[in-house]
Amino acid sequence: MALPYIKNIGRNEILRLPETVDILPGQVVSKTLSQNDALSLTLFAFDKGEEISAHRSEGDAMITALFGSATVTVDGKEHILKTGDTLVMPAGLPHAVKANEGFKMFLVVVFPQKSE
Repeated sequence: MALPYIKNIGRNEILRLPETVDILPGQVVSKTLSQNDALSLTLFAFDKGEEISAHRSEGDAMITALFGSATVTVDGKEHILKTGDTLVMPAGLPHAVKANEGFKMFLVVVFPQKSE
């Protein structure tokens, strides 16, 4: 049997993504669902006030807010994401996430294809 491409969550069953990662006091929790040269899928849960400081990604990153709200700063511009909102952060631009309250998000990063 082949290894799963998506891991750390149930397979062949209906899931509620916000319920698959817990907000823990004073922490940012992450759960990687898939990671390879082309794609990264990660769930995050932030306690109020917790953050991921500014950094850059080689690929386009898309955040979907699953619960709560956060301030996402992309290249100096602030965006307030609330449950159900999605934001695409272009590759190479600095971006950061800070939870305004308990916050959960689904992050998809699509990396550029490498030429051989």
